[in-house]
Amino acid sequence: MTLTLLAASLLAGSAAAADIPLKDFFRNPEQSNFTVSPDGKSVAFLSPWESRRNIVVRRPGKPDQRVTAVKDRDLAGYFWKGNNQLVYVKDSGGDENFHLFSVDLKTGKTRDLTPFPGVRAEIVDGLVDQDNQLLVSLNKRNREIFDVYRVDLKTGKLTLEAENPGKVTGWGTDHKGNIRIAIETDGVNNTVRYRDKPGEPFRKLLTTDFRDSFAPLLFTPDNQRFYAASNLGRDKSAIVEYDPKANKEVKEIYARNDVDVSELGYSRKRKTITCASFETDKLGRECFDPASRELYAKLQAHFPGDLVEIQSGNRNEDRFVVAAWNDKTQGKRYLYDQKHDKLTLLAAITPWLHEDQMASIKPIQYQSRDGLTIHGYLTLPKGKEDAKNLPVIVNPHGGPWARDSWGFNPEAQFFASRGWAVLQMNFRGSTGYGRQFWEASFKEWGGKMQDDVSDGVDWLVKQGVADPKKVCIYGGSYGGYATLSGITKTPELYRCAVDYVGVSNLFTFMKTIPPYWKPYLDMTYQMVGDPVKDKEMMEARSPALHVDRIQAPLLVLQGAKDPRVNINESNQIVEGLKKRGVDVEYIVKDNEGHGFHNEENRLAAYGAMEQFFKKHLD
Repeated sequence: MTLTLLAASLLAGSAAAADIPLKDFFRNPEQSNFTVSPDGKSVAFLSPWESRRNIVVRRPGKPDQRVTAVKDRDLAGYFWKGNNQLVYVKDSGGDENFHLFSVDLKTGKTRDLTPFPGVRAEIVDGLVDQDNQLLVSLNKRNREIFDVYRVDLKTGKLTLEAENPGKVTGWGTDHKGNIRIAIETDGVNNTVRYRDKPGEPFRKLLTTDFRDSFAPLLFTPDNQRFYAASNLGRDKSAIVEYDPKANKEVKEIYARNDVDVSELGYSRKRKTITCASFETDKLGRECFDPASRELYAKLQAHFPGDLVEIQSGNRNEDRFVVAAWNDKTQGKRYLYDQKHDKLTLLAAITPWLHEDQMASIKPIQYQSRDGLTIHGYLTLPKGKEDAKNLPVIVNPHGGPWARDSWGFNPEAQFFASRGWAVLQMNFRGSTGYGRQFWEASFKEWGGKMQDDVSDGVDWLVKQGVADPKKVCIYGGSYGGYATLSGITKTPELYRCAVDYVGVSNLFTFMKTIPPYWKPYLDMTYQMVGDPVKDKEMMEARSPALHVDRIQAPLLVLQGAKDPRVNINESNQIVEGLKKRGVDVEYIVKDNEGHGFHNEENRLAAYGAMEQFFKKHLD
């Protein structure tokens, strides 16, 4: 190929990507979130109706049947209860006070199972073998703590199963659905309590400092012992077997030297653990039983190079919903008949986005200024993989005790399609990299955590990838805080910034947390800062108190009903800039909470971002 033809080819690829409409990256899929019924004969999925994701059921030989008619808010999730009933979860306007609803597929009747204003429902155990019951925790007696109720789906009756004595923040059940474990906290220390049978008092097994992680996952098949993800005596969490009678760890099931292992699968049919999940640069698994190893080997052979996951299965464990995807596509979903090794296509999630027009998301790593290895991902525009001095959007993740992952990222792909490189980094405190890496984030909001972000920018400039005069920063939640911290701590680094539901003032943030977060407040003081003991540090690291340092143009997006990051966090930044005579673009959605979930709001937000970044990066 001649140089002229090569240049023309690259330009054509770039132009094709830029021509993809914004809506195609962020609109709701026509069909997604597939699950298979317990008998394996029906499939349910979410599909837009009146611009909201509702449940549709597909049965052999029948037309698809929409079974819900929710217009105000996308459903947050759903699951089967028997073959003729579904349960779904929905909040109001983003307030995160989720209600549970059941829908009878024969009668079409819908029932609010938790009809209590201002109360949040959380699933304790879906009781998959009991079609008409489930266990749910509610904070209706006290907004700060959750009691467990048994819900009768036929009558809607709630029966108190376990009253919270005041400090329980989590409950664990055995394979029969009996509550056997209670996790208590005093705000700093966690205590695991256990009982041999329902109705017996709980006895203390162990108490750990919050820096230690001991999370019971599921019981052994005989319900006598349990498996847990534990970092006791380790840096990286491992899967262990624990004997409550001897009150000790009796076996290490699986551990790694590089990352935490914290998830474990189970076969109810074969009564055995199946695979442990972990995440390095990409998702991985280690399977323990031959049947699981054979199943995943067969599936992976169908999709070489893709990530493959079983997302749902029937009771007989021979029909599964299988997902296959990679960094350039959300992929497809299939119904898999294991007996015949047969895959039937259910849907492509975003068929309007073509894989050959998408950018590669490349795992990267760099060193922080104090010697930590920071892992992350770099997305370069299609056709510009070898280009230098690109405009860049730095995108620190939310949490902050979460992480970015490899896979299809609509934000990164959208930005790359517009010619902007995207840098994501798992700064210190990001989860999955062990205890020491996590603890290195304590009381470092706006400190060393922010330095990790700045060091990523410096690394990208030194690599020749970033044009140092065209670097913007954008993030949501903690990423929004990192955005504001970036433009106040290192204003010279950034050309522009977008703050999406971000914390701006560490003092006011802690005063407006949801009531059910209050049991963790003492722990938060140790991890983020104590408003009294660390007053000077928190003042120095609260961007709202330093708006005079902001030089970069700023776009702010906020949900009015956000229960986690109160709207006052965004108001403070906007008002502070206006007092300086600085005009700031501020978008508030009254029917949203912590992030814009309704499609029309999501599209409006990204439309505003596109125009904002075009103005400052192009």
